[in-house]
Amino acid sequence: METRKVQRLGPSTLAMTLPAEWAQEYDVEKGDEVSLRLGSKGMLTVMPESVQTEESEAVVNTTDLDADAVERAIVAQYVLGRRIIHVEAGEGETLESTHINAVYNAETQLMGLGVIEETPDSIAIRCSVDPVDFTLDNLLERLESTGSTMRNEAVKALAHNNPDLAQRALNRERQANKIFVLLLRLLFTAYQNPNLAHQVGLTDGFPLIGYRSIAKNLELTADSAEDIAEIVLEADGHALNVEQSTMRQIREFTDDVDEISELAIESAVDRDYDTAIEARQRFADSDARQQQILENLPEMDNQQLLQIREVLVSLGETAQYAVRNAEIATNLALNEESDHISIK
Repeated sequence: METRKVQRLGPSTLAMTLPAEWAQEYDVEKGDEVSLRLGSKGMLTVMPESVQTEESEAVVNTTDLDADAVERAIVAQYVLGRRIIHVEAGEGETLESTHINAVYNAETQLMGLGVIEETPDSIAIRCSVDPVDFTLDNLLERLESTGSTMRNEAVKALAHNNPDLAQRALNRERQANKIFVLLLRLLFTAYQNPNLAHQVGLTDGFPLIGYRSIAKNLELTADSAEDIAEIVLEADGHALNVEQSTMRQIREFTDDVDEISELAIESAVDRDYDTAIEARQRFADSDARQQQILENLPEMDNQQLLQIREVLVSLGETAQYAVRNAEIATNLALNEESDHISIK
């Protein structure tokens, strides 16, 4: 870590010099303006105007890359915050049809991404997402709500032998993934640009690593709901012929999981330690309910028994993801002054 000596320029003015290498890299010269942002724990961030205004671009060269690799590269550049992504063939070549399809496949997966220019040897795509249109808290809540909707549709499909409801849950997975990847984009760009962190609802960058883990847990929650929907669709006649008493217990268990998941996100967004504690307590109760259902399952065909167990395991995994989010919320909450904590 480099240190600098603070100097006095006047009766009430203190100053220090900027590193020459930093000034050269960001074209900061005498008379230019820089932005100062005050953070927590005494942090002061200095940002050149160029970082705040430039639109980051990236070029994906398709030479030696198959279609899947090109698609992953586009998604990665989107997550890293690039505003414009150019997909180009090698010198003297034209884009292969598989590479063109990869571009359009990526476009359908990513929120706000669209093709702005296309030639035989290159395609330019631009992200129109404006960070000020979102907050991280709102996106976390939307992702949790989407996963909850998928989960309830899948369990209702199981209860009513309704493949249409199961398919509806599967169709929502794409939206859940779009929200997740958008969350990643905002997290990465907020890390790189403290001003953007303020725009997406944070006072400083401290929560970013926690939010990244929460977002992944919510994405896995949507995957678990997808698993339940697929079990329904793969069952003979799209039905498991579950006894009403067992189905009622599964529905009650689902309600428990919904409450835990919602409480966990609420505790993270509100930095509320009491709510995080409640989520953990609810988890202990739901875990006991899951074990009771497993122990009391009636006699049935082995295949059906396995499928019911898979449903319960998926619901149990969702509860575990939720309690992990509550643990992260605990760390976020206890980093701030509250009725429980005084920080000196």
